[in-house]
Amino acid sequence: MGRSERDASQEAQVLSHFADSARLKQDSAKVLAGPIARAIALMSNSLKAGGKILACGNGGSAADAQHFAAELVNRFERERPSLAGLALTTDSSALTSIGNDYGYERVFEKQLRALGRKGDVLLAISTSGNSPNVLAAMRAARELGLRMVALNGNSGGKMAGLMDDDDIQICVPHTRTMRIQEVHQLALHCLCDGIDMQLFGEKT
Repeated sequence: MGRSERDASQEAQVLSHFADSARLKQDSAKVLAGPIARAIALMSNSLKAGGKILACGNGGSAADAQHFAAELVNRFERERPSLAGLALTTDSSALTSIGNDYGYERVFEKQLRALGRKGDVLLAISTSGNSPNVLAAMRAARELGLRMVALNGNSGGKMAGLMDDDDIQICVPHTRTMRIQEVHQLALHCLCDGIDMQLFGEKT
């Protein structure tokens, strides 16, 4: 295969990714708009009452947790007061000491037990819905009286079984990790925008 043929093949592959991602976002909107709107209300009410949002996940989901917390603490698209968001993925000393002493499965759980309070919200992110350390954090959240928002994919995995009626699952109807993550990022931006609207009104 010559270079021009390779370039054309690669371009077709890129176009396929864009089309697949756009199609999934359109399809997901029909099933996720309601859960995302409920998650906005839950998180906004927690923040209004002096609570905070604690987020966790692994790999790309860790990056999403940090992205979301940064948008709360700093700003999203408008100037407004800082909001209480905390990613449980960023303290390398806590992560490595807990992992060394108790195992990686407990790195989020132990932080949540130290920092979480009733009235806070846990944002649990796992594309498979089966990440053991995220599941451990969810069990701890249940014991502590925190409400939960789960960002997952496919059928929800084991996370789905840990959700009560008062919790909210934003489950992307797809099996490929990268596609699920792309919709997670859009959902997180919807949450940021919705929280700002709930707390500070329409943008002027």
